[in-house]
Amino acid sequence: MTQPTALDVALAYHRAWTGHDFEAAMQYVADDIVCLAPAGSIEGAEAFRGFMEPFSKILLDSLVVAAYGDESTALLMYETRTVPVADAPAAEMLTVEDGRITQLRIIFDRLPFTEARAANAS
Repeated sequence: MTQPTALDVALAYHRAWTGHDFEAAMQYVADDIVCLAPAGSIEGAEAFRGFMEPFSKILLDSLVVAAYGDESTALLMYETRTVPVADAPAAEMLTVEDGRITQLRIIFDRLPFTEARAANAS
């Protein structure tokens, strides 16, 4: 039986969290994951859960625009629609070892979310 490629793991992880099954998504996350996000570095599975799970709860839908990868690295670009922000594109570069995501670099624009929070606070 062959090990899944990084792209296989990245797509399965993405399907799980965007399908509102965060427990299934976490099965693809290494205990010692390092996530590099616009807000800074997030280390460890529980810290990662604290960062990503709240976003998954406001997600309405997501569409993968592009997905590329090899045995150890995958790159996903996707569009999301959330409760506060109608159009929130993002990209992730994932490193996978032994079927688990060990590093995830996520790029997205925080400004629309900051503006939505400010508008809701008024």
